[in-house]
Amino acid sequence: MASPETPPTVAAWLRDAAARLAHAGVPDPDVDVELLAAFALQTGRGGVQAAAIRGDALPVGAAQQLETLVERRATREPLQHITGLAPFRHLELRVGPGVFVPRPETEMVAQLAIDALAAAASPSPIAVDLGTGSGAIALAMATEVPHARVFAAENSVDAFVWTKENFERAGADNATLAFIDLAHAFPDLDGTVSVVASNPPYVPDAAIPRDPEVRFFDPPAALYGGEDGLDVVRILSAVGLRLAHPGGTIVIEHGEWQGEAIRDLLTADGWRAASTHPDLTMRDRATTAIRP
Repeated sequence: MASPETPPTVAAWLRDAAARLAHAGVPDPDVDVELLAAFALQTGRGGVQAAAIRGDALPVGAAQQLETLVERRATREPLQHITGLAPFRHLELRVGPGVFVPRPETEMVAQLAIDALAAAASPSPIAVDLGTGSGAIALAMATEVPHARVFAAENSVDAFVWTKENFERAGADNATLAFIDLAHAFPDLDGTVSVVASNPPYVPDAAIPRDPEVRFFDPPAALYGGEDGLDVVRILSAVGLRLAHPGGTIVIEHGEWQGEAIRDLLTADGWRAASTHPDLTMRDRATTAIRP
């Protein structure tokens, strides 16, 4: 890095920082350094790109802060932990240690839930998000289907701190958050729910994730789902049958190889029309079914 007396240009800093992150194995180094610069300079990614094209120098005093941010990312600390924010559909969620960072592929899972909720034959349909984590799916449903009532359950103390903040930031009057285990959630809603959604822990216990961002930073309780990864899915199936009204939909996110097993599980429990849906990378990502 250049000395403080001769600050580098934004373009030169981006090239150098991206090379360092690439050497550390970061998957998208060019994107990450632009987002880190945007965070430090309090601008958008487009503003950083424009500054690079113009040949702007880094603002005085920014180099050391950016150096610290790059060092953190080079250790594979998640970008979202560094900035404290995770984009999800139209939302910007607060995240950090103790809560699962929402992934882009979950946006498609939320879309399945939103579509089912919007199609419900009720002026005020009810949806439940079980194990809501950051609140991503619940808040997407609440803000995109404003005539619905959405209830979210989370029972991790560490995650709940972030969940509560996100519910407050979203300001959705139709969303209710409860600190409760998903297995016992919302008995007062039994038989009234149009959509039961969840992104449960579904990684088999022996399948340690390759990415350090996941392996070392996501909470294990949000990742691992027993020997076959389906322990919580079995609970969700039973809870969903309790909560959903006839014709209600369950939406469950899962790994790309688990669709058939989850369809069989749901069908054996009495759900109908179990169907698995791919994400934008054409990997199986979620399974839905209808309560008889």
